[in-house]
Amino acid sequence: MADALTAFTRHLRSERGLSEHSVRAYRGDVTTLLDHAHRMGADAISALDLRTLRSWLAGQASRGRAKTTLARRAAAARTFTAWAIREGLLERDPGALLATPRSGRSLPAVLRRDEAAAVLELAAAGSPAAGPPATDPGGTGDAGAGPADAGADPAEQGPAERAVRLRDRAVLEVLYASGIRVGELCGLDLPDVDRGRRVLRVMGKGAKERTVPVGLPALRALDEWLSDGRPALAGSGSGPALFLGRRGRRVDPRTVRRSVHELLRGVEGVPDLGPHGIRHSAATHLLEGGADLRTVQELLGHATLATTQIYTHVSVERLKATYDQAHPRA
Repeated sequence: MADALTAFTRHLRSERGLSEHSVRAYRGDVTTLLDHAHRMGADAISALDLRTLRSWLAGQASRGRAKTTLARRAAAARTFTAWAIREGLLERDPGALLATPRSGRSLPAVLRRDEAAAVLELAAAGSPAAGPPATDPGGTGDAGAGPADAGADPAEQGPAERAVRLRDRAVLEVLYASGIRVGELCGLDLPDVDRGRRVLRVMGKGAKERTVPVGLPALRALDEWLSDGRPALAGSGSGPALFLGRRGRRVDPRTVRRSVHELLRGVEGVPDLGPHGIRHSAATHLLEGGADLRTVQELLGHATLATTQIYTHVSVERLKATYDQAHPRA
């Protein structure tokens, strides 16, 4: 079983081209399945059957796992058994008969347009020319001043602090302008920015490349970061990475998440969202502005239109809320 798990993990990385985050999630889910099968007396992958899969999911449910978690683990089990069939480790595919618990998908939290504008203004006001923005806490060792330092004199900041603030502003502008995932943003290299065409070349899930347009505010923030921020952090280990951490290496997704959370906490009344919430907001605002669903699907890099359709529900919910507040006979 251990050998099969190792081979499956290698398949996810090399053949499926999944991100390390996705590989860890799949591996973790399949590990719990194989542990459960072993406790039930299975000593090889060939002993996996539908009864084992169902009892594994039932045990997860009895421990209070959310429906979304159960649905994800069922999908991981199906992926694993389908791979095992192709590798000749199973004669029949029990995963094909495994039902997925309905997750009751909830609508994503998003910023209103005025809230997005306020957060971006806060980030811009924190540039070295105008004053400090949100903190740069750091999964990669970054550290910086937070909202409590709003009265600090930018002239007293060191080069690294000023660079980190420029980076955080550029990161937020790019996330909102493009709607890309945090992993995609951290994977950007310098040649991926096409200033003349105003686009980014993004490597998405499954190693699928796509081109995403960005607006002038994001490009201006990038220009400031590249001219006045990145050189202060760059070192021998920086390589071609577009965004760097304080230690000069490619910025870590955890650092970006914490930075975005900190910036949003700096604006009163704004929901506490991370980079994925910024992605949701960008998609929703595009649809509200008249973009068609297939265009948004292509921009976000969704494999299917069904994934993108949740944003139409967000827009309808906002329409209904406005109607309820504004119409005299709502």
